[in-house]
Amino acid sequence: MCTMIAVSAPVKGTGKGPGGWFPITQATIGYDHATHSGTEHALLLDFTNYELGVDARVALELDLRSGRSLVSQLQSAIEAAEALSRDA
Repeated sequence: MCTMIAVSAPVKGTGKGPGGWFPITQATIGYDHATHSGTEHALLLDFTNYELGVDARVALELDLRSGRSLVSQLQSAIEAAEALSRDA
């Protein structure tokens, strides 16, 4: 069953692909059929720059538990960075 769950947001960062580092301009997060992880469904994360072509992409397939852990650790790192910025 296709879930049709997908959201995108503009982002500013860099990613490393087959040709080296490139600017990332979009993040897409979804939950649907996995391609490579061996599970039926996975949390799909794509970091892309479509202006540079199809090779300007970093993709992840995670199980839901790993996705929750990633969100939690990302939030912790953001909060620590913001606290450091306030103290500077």
